[in-house]
Amino acid sequence: MASHRRPKQPSRTRVTVLTATAAAAVALSSQAAQAAPNPSKKDVKAQVDKLYEQAEQATEKYNGAKEDQAKLQKEVDRLQDKVARGQEELNQLRKGLGAVASGQYRSGSIDPSVQLFLSGDPDSYLDKASTLDQLSGHQAEQLKTIADKQRLLAQERAEAAGKIKDLSETRKALGEKKDEIKGKLAKAQELLNTMTAKEKAAMEAEQARANRDNSRANLGDDVPASQRGAAALAAAQSKIGSPYVWGATGPSSFDCSGLTSWAYQQAGQSLPRTSQEQANAGTRLGSESQLKPGDLVLFYNDLHHIGLYAGNGTVLHAPKPGAAVRYESINNMPFAFGVRV
Repeated sequence: MASHRRPKQPSRTRVTVLTATAAAAVALSSQAAQAAPNPSKKDVKAQVDKLYEQAEQATEKYNGAKEDQAKLQKEVDRLQDKVARGQEELNQLRKGLGAVASGQYRSGSIDPSVQLFLSGDPDSYLDKASTLDQLSGHQAEQLKTIADKQRLLAQERAEAAGKIKDLSETRKALGEKKDEIKGKLAKAQELLNTMTAKEKAAMEAEQARANRDNSRANLGDDVPASQRGAAALAAAQSKIGSPYVWGATGPSSFDCSGLTSWAYQQAGQSLPRTSQEQANAGTRLGSESQLKPGDLVLFYNDLHHIGLYAGNGTVLHAPKPGAAVRYESINNMPFAFGVRV
């Protein structure tokens, strides 16, 4: 039988203690929040720079996925066209054999082997080699040609299906990298929004000074690596002041590998799309002392940043979001190696 007792009410003393404890917790949280200092301009800049670096890492992976997508799409298109042409050829072969069978039928002498082929799978039928003796030489050759064509067509369809699957996975990876880049840039903007108006103005002025056309940079008198390297460097110099935009390959905006590939394209040399691929576009140079104007310069262990050596310890590159194509000291980033195209 269910109990009808009323639940025991908490004592007044217990309620008072709980209330006091909660109030104390709120007060402590409030004091902690008030005590927590706002991040300094230096801290915010360091965090933003780190996010921009991570965004650039994701950008190079995005560029690679985009390049893979384009290659796969061409391959899928080629295979699908090949399958369509193969199917048309198979239809014509069947049509020819069907015409022979029709003639035999009208004369009342249709070969049972041909009749069986036209109503089923010739592969399984041809496995019974003895039945070939029942066919005329010409019919046997036709059946074998059709069976071979069917097998080849099945292989091409399977290959096309595999490429389509790869293309779907690449598109998914592309979308994920795009979301990752946008997320990093949005987080960086949130951090920038925590700064005071005065701090923002100071940072913007600093960036503006760095972005200013610095064509008078002291590049020394180093001899270019080659005529093509000199032409690539000259092309990149013509884009000083152009904004950094992730995924951009010019002519009005660039990311780091977009600038180097565009510059060499103007010099008549095709380069791969990503910095990691461009790292294998020529002879590697292990030390900064070996660099000459026009050489590619790779930075960071994972090679996610690249620029053009301009001479006198200076690199010309597309640095990061919010920055423009400009000269900077090669020592501003961890040097990995150079590449002479």
